[in-house]
Amino acid sequence: MRHSAISADVLFEEFRTSLRWEWVAGLGASERRFDEMAVRSARSGADLVGYLNYIHPYRLQVLGEREVAYLTNATTQDCERRVARIVTLEPPVLVLADGQTAPDELLSMCERAHIPMFATHEQSAFVIDVLRAYLSKHFADRTTMHGVFMDILGMGVLITGESGLGKSELGLELVTRGNGLVADDAVDLYRINQTTIEGKCPDLLQNLLEVRGIGLLDIRAIFGETAVRRKMRLKLIVHLVRKETMEREYERLPSEPLTQDVLGVPVRKVIIQVVAGRNIAVLVEAAVRNAILQLRGIDTYQEFVQRHRRAMESGDTF
Repeated sequence: MRHSAISADVLFEEFRTSLRWEWVAGLGASERRFDEMAVRSARSGADLVGYLNYIHPYRLQVLGEREVAYLTNATTQDCERRVARIVTLEPPVLVLADGQTAPDELLSMCERAHIPMFATHEQSAFVIDVLRAYLSKHFADRTTMHGVFMDILGMGVLITGESGLGKSELGLELVTRGNGLVADDAVDLYRINQTTIEGKCPDLLQNLLEVRGIGLLDIRAIFGETAVRRKMRLKLIVHLVRKETMEREYERLPSEPLTQDVLGVPVRKVIIQVVAGRNIAVLVEAAVRNAILQLRGIDTYQEFVQRHRRAMESGDTF
């Protein structure tokens, strides 16, 4: 699902301090919002912000030095026509950047068309970067998954699995081995662009991990600041299963890497069988190291297949 729409007054207050902007026109349109159709058709929130462009309607339009020059350096009739065309774009907000002064015709147009306009001395490129990052997260597709989300050897890893297999206990052991906890039990996941999923912990569960028999543990208080992370990008899913599930549903040596679809993005997945006596924490770290090698183009299974083929062709036997 997507987040709710955002209004001009909320956006203005969010960046009143950091962008040091002023509301110079369209004060009566504080409830003006991003068009729902534009939000749904945008590939990401980044598509909702950009320099003044008559080809891309419905987005927050930024006017820097060049854009203001375009609106003013022409005949009076041409300038009026160029300003009037902005109305057809139906922008939710106009932002005047680079310390530019708004032309009188532009101010009048915003008042007539009820278009909020903010003005800031910040550079236009900086304004675009800040607002794109904010809107990308605000309008990102999102979901919540059950599991333990961790930073393991620098990689965002979501540990999932059947109930009662000790996911939280595994998370605790991984923390003691120097890894970091992002979230336990519930993980909020956001697709921040076409190929990237970011995960973080719901505010209610921040820094907490539940271990059966002990209760809630404050990982940050027990192990220190380095034992927790605010957010991570999801790169690997480790799914824990019982022996019978492993034998029934999965291959011992899959010929192709497994993936799981998360918000339309395929995420690498490994299956680990949980039985008494296995050191699951070591296996998870090994799986992460192997995934890092695969991301670097080193595929141990394919190398073994090629080695086996060469052995067969040369007539060698085991």
